[in-house]
Amino acid sequence: MPCALQERVSDLAYSDQMAMLRACRPCSSMLFRSYARPARPGYKRTRRSTKVCAPSCLTTDLSAEDITLESDLGPLGYMNMTRRVTRGRLQGTRVLLKVYPQSSDNQSDVLAANEVATHVTLQQRQDSPHLYHLLGGFEVLNEDSGPGKEQWLVFRRDGSETAAAWAQKAAEATASNTSVGDGEFMDFFEPQRRLQRRQAFVCSILRQTMQGIAFMHANSRLHQSIGPGSVVVNMSDERDLRAMQARLRDLAFAVDISNEAMIGGATLGEIWDRGTISAPDPKKELASPLWARARQAGAYTDTERRNFGIADDIYAAGLLLAYMAFIPFCKPGSIDGPSLQRLFENTFQLDVLSARDFCEADDRWAKAVQVLDTNGKAGWELLAAMLNPNWRLRPTAQSCLVHRFLTVN
Repeated sequence: MPCALQERVSDLAYSDQMAMLRACRPCSSMLFRSYARPARPGYKRTRRSTKVCAPSCLTTDLSAEDITLESDLGPLGYMNMTRRVTRGRLQGTRVLLKVYPQSSDNQSDVLAANEVATHVTLQQRQDSPHLYHLLGGFEVLNEDSGPGKEQWLVFRRDGSETAAAWAQKAAEATASNTSVGDGEFMDFFEPQRRLQRRQAFVCSILRQTMQGIAFMHANSRLHQSIGPGSVVVNMSDERDLRAMQARLRDLAFAVDISNEAMIGGATLGEIWDRGTISAPDPKKELASPLWARARQAGAYTDTERRNFGIADDIYAAGLLLAYMAFIPFCKPGSIDGPSLQRLFENTFQLDVLSARDFCEADDRWAKAVQVLDTNGKAGWELLAAMLNPNWRLRPTAQSCLVHRFLTVN
């Protein structure tokens, strides 16, 4: 998050923080609706907040008195709310805010609207345990930065530590031969137990992430920004494997691949909202780079384009698999996500088995190779399938879920 935004949020009066989470009755049309409140005596008003207005599938009524906040800014535009709802149906609910800063080209508004639309569609069908849950959203009018608005989304706080942050912790634990969280007494006599628990934890993260991807694909949505920063875990202690939940978030670049969307054209409701039949839908324009790559790859029909989009998500998930197999088990600083991607894509041209021989020769990566060698090199086999240069031959998310690398633990 930009420093300027952190300063503005820090200067936000406590009364304004309370007002930002006031909810109105459910609304089936627009998510965001603005309103202005007079400044409270003795407080300097630096921004005007807005009233939450959300479809009934997202949230229920709240009042300012129901919530107490003690906020700390987190990375990537997220704001962790360390207090909880104190009354009402959402009593005890911890929330996390995601901030879309103002932009001159309205791109932030488009991304926020697309993320909201995707969550609404998916949550109406099922509250998946493998996707972050959206409660609602609001706009903030910042009088110091011009007429633009900031979009704030309110999520149920089902964990705030990303897979990337956990992997860095695990890498340090691997280097010091310790556990992430509390260890076990038998670890002193069998050090290999730590590695086995870490591998099981990684496989559980990957398995639950693939379940989230499979759920999105089954409901005609692509994620399009899968990575270690878009996966959140609710705990980091490797001993609590059964209680650990991994969820996908960051659906701002999600793409609708339903039959209606692939055929094209606007519905009557969309035409009414945009005010003209010829105006393009900015949310659909987010998918333009994907469809351009699909044409370059020889996908021309609607079915081929849809399958290319699914395969593109699987490729990104393959890079996530490589990240989670290497970073937690390698010497800290010896490899990172971009370097790992360049290793597979540029150096070895997606020849995964040749990359394995190269990695095996580096002592800093020996434990990562050992993890992927499990069950007859099952990890390398799955990685090669997901990163197959021929997108038509990549497995589906459901096929990945039954692969022996993800089912052995």
